[in-house]
Amino acid sequence: MPRSVPLRRLLMALLLCCAVLMGTTACGDDDSTTSSSSASPSGTSSAEAQKFAKTRFVANAGLAAGATYQWVVKPYRAGKFKKGTDGRTFALVKAGLAGGFAYNRLKAATENAKGDPLLAKAVAPLTAGIASLKGLATKLRKGEAGEGDIGAFESVISGIKDAGKSAGAEVKDKVPSTSQLGG
Repeated sequence: MPRSVPLRRLLMALLLCCAVLMGTTACGDDDSTTSSSSASPSGTSSAEAQKFAKTRFVANAGLAAGATYQWVVKPYRAGKFKKGTDGRTFALVKAGLAGGFAYNRLKAATENAKGDPLLAKAVAPLTAGIASLKGLATKLRKGEAGEGDIGAFESVISGIKDAGKSAGAEVKDKVPSTSQLGG
């Protein structure tokens, strides 16, 4: 039994290192998603291009909403981020990854929205709120996120859902797999 304690610490350190590396990757701009999503698919009418823009917006915003609720809001409300809680480190790592993933998907969703005039107009006021989330993934990983930070995520997600609904692109939470969080 005494031998398993150092092994457990080694595994936790390895997990944390991997999470930090994957989290920073997830926070970067995804040029392949954003650049291809703003261009209309070849051989399609503008109506079809707008439909594709809405579809991509709904997919990306839904993944951001699902990740935020499942791995940030829900564990925070359950007290999983408090010091001394069993599984705190793992919950914080997942929250950090989810925060980076959600930020990345929200940025992609705003790019997707540019393909539909009504959706672009509805989403435009939310870009500053999305930009403010950039550093929250790091705060989550370090266990420094508080009620205000969690509220900021919830507020932006709620705003994106409302904007989508007003433009005819209703967003529903879609929880990404753990492997999707890591990229």
